[in-house]
Amino acid sequence: MKKIVASGKTIEDAVRNGLKELQVAEDRVEVRVMEQPSKGLFGLIGVKEAKVELTLIPEPEPAAADPVAEVEHFVIEVARTMGLELNITRTQTKEGLMFALSGSGDLGMLIGRRGQTLDALQYLVNIVANRYSDSHLRIILDAEDFRERRRKTLEDLSDRLAGRVIRTRKEVVLEPMSPQERKIIHSQLQDHDKVKTYSKGDEPNRRVVISLKQ
Repeated sequence: MKKIVASGKTIEDAVRNGLKELQVAEDRVEVRVMEQPSKGLFGLIGVKEAKVELTLIPEPEPAAADPVAEVEHFVIEVARTMGLELNITRTQTKEGLMFALSGSGDLGMLIGRRGQTLDALQYLVNIVANRYSDSHLRIILDAEDFRERRRKTLEDLSDRLAGRVIRTRKEVVLEPMSPQERKIIHSQLQDHDKVKTYSKGDEPNRRVVISLKQ
């Protein structure tokens, strides 16, 4: 620990001089009085200044950032820039930590067309979370049960398109989708006895293809 000795006409002056030298506030030091001031003979000769020892108190280590709290703060601030006030409910799922978003305003702004805005925000959220975490975290964002509604829509779409492939005997190429949405379609049709699925193309334009089994 850093220590200095400072002097002054009074104890207070000595402390003040020491703080000025260290450039810190008084709550950052421990003070030990080494010598009291004295006026000397007849109050004129042999005047002795006060002398103090100041020991600098180390600053406390900053608290480790809580990655989940950082994520919540990040999402809430992003929403506020869009004029939205959010409530966040956390649930641990087999896929990761789910953040269910609710609140006032049009949450459709956070979802975007077919969930593209929500997916983009989720991508940023996971970057934030893993910046502060020692182990890998997976955060899933949902708003107004969009994920579940979208999953049901894709499952129904998969079944309808499988029927079309069987009727026309021609493969169907779907629009580009995220890896998560492609996984829903693959899972829905993986045990189908007449059609199969595979993906083709490069991100972000990778697509699911539904075709007849040979």
